[in-house]
Amino acid sequence: MNKADLIEQIAEETGINKKLANDVINSITKAITEALKKGDKVTIVDFGTFSVSHRAARLGRNPRKDAPPGKISIKAKKVAKFKAGKLLGASI
Repeated sequence: MNKADLIEQIAEETGINKKLANDVINSITKAITEALKKGDKVTIVDFGTFSVSHRAARLGRNPRKDAPPGKISIKAKKVAKFKAGKLLGASI
């Protein structure tokens, strides 16, 4: 399912038009993104939790070459994580 499919399904199930459904999806993703940028967690009960995790700097290797690890320096960064809630995990 892609974004257009999700918008269509939401519009059909709720009886709203596709433009409004698109605005709702965009608003939700914007709110989650802004909260994660601040370092907050976003929990949607029974669905799951979005959070930010820190990946430490590390040494890597180029997989196209047979060089040993330690030839490439990979910078530390923050990454978004999602942990499924009980209801979502049980329904799959």
